Amino acid sequence: MRSKLLLPLLLSVTVLISLAGCHSSDVTKNLTAEERFELGKGKFNNEDYLEAISEFEIIKLQFPASAVADDAQYYLAECRFKMEEYLLAAVEYQELKNNMPSSSLIPTCQYKIGLSYYMLAPKSTLDQQYTTRAIDEFQTFIEYYPKDGLVADAAGKIKELNERLAKKIFDSAELYMKMEYYKSATIYFTSVIERYHDTKYAEPSWLGKIKSLIARSKYSEAKQDIEKFIDKYPNSELKSDAESLLKDINDNIQNYSSSKGKS
Repeated sequence: MRSKLLLPLLLSVTVLISLAGCHSSDVTKNLTAEERFELGKGKFNNEDYLEAISEFEIIKLQFPASAVADDAQYYLAECRFKMEEYLLAAVEYQELKNNMPSSSLIPTCQYKIGLSYYMLAPKSTLDQQYTTRAIDEFQTFIEYYPKDGLVADAAGKIKELNERLAKKIFDSAELYMKMEYYKSATIYFTSVIERYHDTKYAEPSWLGKIKSLIARSKYSEAKQDIEKFIDKYPNSELKSDAESLLKDINDNIQNYSSSKGKS
């Protein structure tokens, strides 16, 4: 008897829920672009990113010419960024740049593209394709929007990423020295000196290159480089090491000249 009474009650509740759902769906179907954007923004603020993406995607598809189309595209990218889907975020930021070139959000998008690749950039020991891509995107941002408030941050991140790239090459050069592949070490140290002269690895790379040249008995080249180093970095903490190497080089050159004269 009890179950017979409960059954109609459960059916009534189910119908009410269904009707409420239909009513809610009908209401959202009739939202304007602006109203739907506010709905999506609210979900974004509540960190309900998947639901927010659905709202922004609807604006993207149904209201591509609306006043909030660029905002929706931007927050679509922001959702991906917040979800740590950095490659997808970069794609969405880029889409805003490509399709809405007059948007006031373009400078921020260019910065955020760089930031997306920055977040993907690995430690110096790993492949650095995302590091170099981040540097390129940040440099583009600085070049096109030099007065933007994020320029200083972008420049700082470029410096940080260049340090990573320099470290990777410097570590390889050091490894070649240990393996006694001195010619390869010379090439790698030179690469740091020429490409990353403004990083902390530039000065030790000069001394590394000089040591590799000495190991190859290229004393004249080593002497030229050590004189350049002392002239370039007169206050370097490595100056005493450089002067010690210069003394060794001069001794080797003198010994070589003496032995040649005797022969």
